[in-house]
Amino acid sequence: MLRGRDIKRYGYDWANLWLINTHNGIKGVKLRIDVNEYPAVKAHLDQYWDKISNRADKGDTPYNLRNCAYMEDFCKPKIMYPNMTKYLPFYYDEKGFFQNDKSFMITGNCMSYLTAFLNSSLFKFCFKENFPELLGGTRELRKVFFDKIPLLKVNDEINAKCKVLVQELQYEYTKSKAIDLDSMIFDLYNLTDEERKSIGFIEIQ
Repeated sequence: MLRGRDIKRYGYDWANLWLINTHNGIKGVKLRIDVNEYPAVKAHLDQYWDKISNRADKGDTPYNLRNCAYMEDFCKPKIMYPNMTKYLPFYYDEKGFFQNDKSFMITGNCMSYLTAFLNSSLFKFCFKENFPELLGGTRELRKVFFDKIPLLKVNDEINAKCKVLVQELQYEYTKSKAIDLDSMIFDLYNLTDEERKSIGFIEIQ
């Protein structure tokens, strides 16, 4: 799993943390996990019985997580980002990472294009101030603020081009590749040379 602090621009720093997903069932898909079928997991959790047995958010048994309506969304291609950050980083995940309550995710169509846009200099130049600044210079990245941002609709072809570039950046980040993707976003929004120079390249990792 990833925490908010682990998520970077086009990447992540995994802290070797895992979620034991003893889910309470997924409606119409999977039954509740029976921890007795996983004796090693049960033995591990039994060490914390006083804590898990008193949880208010437990499932049918103290071993189970509470019901989660969007459990399957974690396995879909998604964009992950921290709830509070100085750097506005977004990571495109196809590995099925889970995450804690210090980060959010976006699922849907054209995720590669959206990742490129949210990581772009254009987004940071135009919309950074849409997110309220808190103590210490961090900003709060909540859905209510994203809803106010206009977004260009793109077709599958453009999303596929973005996917190639996003995957290359996430495999090996270089400034030149990031600038190439920035240029592609500038082209999509038909920015003039003067506008491009005014924005420049904003490298916030």
